[in-house]
Formats: sequence, C-alpha cells, structure tokens
Amino acid sequence: MNPLTASVKKIYVYLFARKAFYNVNLYLYKLSMRGLGILNYENETVSGEKAFVKQMVAGGKLMSGVVLDIGANHGNYAAMLRKLKVKLPIFAFEPHPAAFAKLEQTAAEYDFTAIQQGASNETTTALIYDYAGGEGSEHASMYKEVIAGFRNSAVDEVHISLTTIDEFVETNHISRIALLKIDTEGNELNVLKGARQTIAAGLIDAVQVEFNEMNVIARTFLKDIITALPGYDFYRLLPNGLLPLGKYVAANLEIFAFQNIVALRKKISKHSGPP
Repeated sequence: MNPLTASVKKIYVYLFARKAFYNVNLYLYKLSMRGLGILNYENETVSGEKAFVKQMVAGGKLMSGVVLDIGANHGNYAAMLRKLKVKLPIFAFEPHPAAFAKLEQTAAEYDFTAIQQGASNETTTALIYDYAGGEGSEHASMYKEVIAGFRNSAVDEVHISLTTIDEFVETNHISRIALLKIDTEGNELNVLKGARQTIAAGLIDAVQVEFNEMNVIARTFLKDIITALPGYDFYRLLPNGLLPLGKYVAANLEIFAFQNIVALRKKISKHSGPP
C-alpha cells in the first residue's frame, strides 16, 4: 500500500467510521455495489445480460452448439436470445408445472424446446418450494427457507423431476454447449456438480450463473462455483460488458447479493479475449 492510499484510508476511518455515519456508509456501499455489477436486477439491460449476449453474438461465439437454460421459469431469457438473433437450438428447463405451462407458450412463440425437468447433481424426484397459491414464481427454490425465511411467506410444496446435465448431454448426443445459463435460486452448485463429465470434456464454452443471497441458505460460496469450473476465466456482468474478477479475494467476491457471474473457457478467451 502506497503512502497516499494509506493516508486516505486513515483519514476516512478517523472521520467517518462512526455510528453517526452508519447509514451514509451503508448507502455508499450499496451504490458502489451497483457500480460493480451487483444488485442490478431490474431488467436485462441493467443486469448486463443483454450486453453480454450481444457481445457473444458479435464475437461469433453463438454460432454452433446448443444453449441450455436451467431454471428458465417463463422463458424470458430464451426469448431474449431469439430477439437478439441467436439461432442455436435452445433447451429450456423448468420443473415447476405452473411455470412450465407458461414456458411452453413462450417456447411455441420463440421456437425453442421446453423441458419439464430441473437439473441437479443426480437424476431423481424432489420438492420445489413456492409461494402458497403461487403460479410458478421466479423465486421458487429447492430450499424451503428461500420462501419461508427470506420471503417470509407461506409455502407450497411441489413434486418435480430432476436430471443432470451429464445425462442430458449423453442422451441427446450433444457435442458442444455454447452457453449454459443457470438460475436456480440456490441450487446452482449442484447443477454444476451434475455436469462434471461435460465440464471435464471441455464441452461448455461459456457459463452464466446467478449468484445471490439464496446461496447463504445453500451454504455455497462463489469460491465453490469457481472450483467447480476449472479452466475458466471469471467475470461479473456490467450493463455494458464484462468485469474480470481476477485473482480470488474473498472480501471482493463473497458478496451474497444479486449478480451474474460469467465463466469463459480459457481455450477460447486466451485466443479471442472476452466477448
């Protein structure tokens, strides 16, 4: 740490590390998180998803293979891909029956395949939890505490079917996944565990994972996601592109609030850089 930086920090602590400035510091902290691509959940533009897909398309990285959308809900992400001229086969997974009914409608309109299954680390049946009387909300999770605790709501239990990405890839003879998108309200790590063979074989070019407060309930660190994807470079989505995460530093990365993390296989990023 250079002397000027040390002095600024010392002065700031002396002046502002006081109870009277707690709310001000908290407000500035949350603003700074938004500048780092965190808590920008309002829409696909501020979240950075639209810019990411546009840059992938412009870089020719969505020209071959398939797209897997895990936790597709009503199909908004797959619809966005079609609107942005992605012509690859898209397989959108949604296990909740009510959400799947709406996904099927979106799939018919935008020409992609809807699959009434979730993905995890094993092929089995399980429960997914949603708001009582819900219609397959985007917050439905395999962790009951997501609805009962974080959302402070009565809970409906719904029986669902789960597969693994490894099984799906083998059964459908898939040789390349251009983009794997995962938004499963805390179950993201298990989805990746169910893709071990596919990851090891180098079949996945890019992975987009939502990381948020649900991972507290799942007891999943971002470090766990990084470890599950060896051979990848990691970025956080910003409204206008990708922010390289660089060397793992827990204080910089273990922030349990909405953000989209992108992993690009190093073989691709080494030659052509991030999209």
